[in-house]
Amino acid sequence: MELALNEQQVQFQDSLHRFLGEALPVETLRKLAEAPPAFDQALWNHVVELGLPGILVPDEHGGSGLGLLDAALAAEALGHAVAPVGYIGTVMATTGIVLAGSPAQQRDWLPRIARGEMRIAVAFVPALSGQLGQAEARLDGGRLSGQITNVMDMLGATHVLVVLEDGTAALVDAGASGVTARVRHSVDRTRPLADLTFERVEAQVLEGSRGSLASARRVLDAGRLMLAADTLGAAQNMYDKAVAYAKERVQFGRVIGSFQGVKYVCSDMATMLEPCRAFVWQCAEDLEAATDEARLAACHLKAHLGDVGREISRMATEVHGGIGFTDLLGLHYWLKRIGFDRQMLGNPELCRLEAARLQGWTRA
Repeated sequence: MELALNEQQVQFQDSLHRFLGEALPVETLRKLAEAPPAFDQALWNHVVELGLPGILVPDEHGGSGLGLLDAALAAEALGHAVAPVGYIGTVMATTGIVLAGSPAQQRDWLPRIARGEMRIAVAFVPALSGQLGQAEARLDGGRLSGQITNVMDMLGATHVLVVLEDGTAALVDAGASGVTARVRHSVDRTRPLADLTFERVEAQVLEGSRGSLASARRVLDAGRLMLAADTLGAAQNMYDKAVAYAKERVQFGRVIGSFQGVKYVCSDMATMLEPCRAFVWQCAEDLEAATDEARLAACHLKAHLGDVGREISRMATEVHGGIGFTDLLGLHYWLKRIGFDRQMLGNPELCRLEAARLQGWTRA
């Protein structure tokens, strides 16, 4: 099947690129990275105006009623700008609520997500997702206790969706008594992490998730797709910057882009990067249709983009020469975003191991 974006999708992504390019120049990213982690309400308000939180929310609940491909296009644009926006958690939480929330829960929560009033971080136990760090959480009489580290998109979150090892998902108010969140910088200083502690906090269980891994796995797959799309956007930006620099940097009386060695590097980046876009689109379509190959595709996509992104970030930095490693240029913000995405929700090695097990491989 040949995949292509329609005119509305192209216009949507272009408008998002333009807005983010104006809102987040390198000088702004530098200020964000140097300051303590802080939620940017103004940026979030603009994101809400553009409709990003409601992309997956059905239209009867005030959203756009679009699909995972549209959500991935937004994630790609956000990664291209290294935007400090808690978007991936929103996509995962919306997916979980649509799949496993009761009608009453959907009526209550989905309109608030679409309006940007409800910002939800998602915390998995490591055994399910390959999430980094430690996690121990349990439900007892509708109350959640435990500790989960390295939770992304917690900055500015109003709620946390905790996915337990058996697939049960429980929504917790981030401001409730008994919830402690220690937000800290990660390697990507535009995307902090949080260590959460729960002490018998009242939790609302998604009715369709009780003891079932089906919805939890689809939430995880959606998260991996968004991370891969985010990586694609960041890698594309690094490639574009490298090509632009090769066309203007003069050495030995010639622009460096005229040297065969630099041409090879740029062409290698292009040939690695372009197939990834089709891979992201196809995986989004598979996940949307819940095909038999969808989980396998999500594993391979996350692994492949992690490796391709790392190679492009290295090669693009090298094309810039010594200035590529400086804070003045700011190229490292994209490099670190790619490194962050590579590790979250399963690094390439873990994702490939999971893919092998899906195909029947067992350790000898």
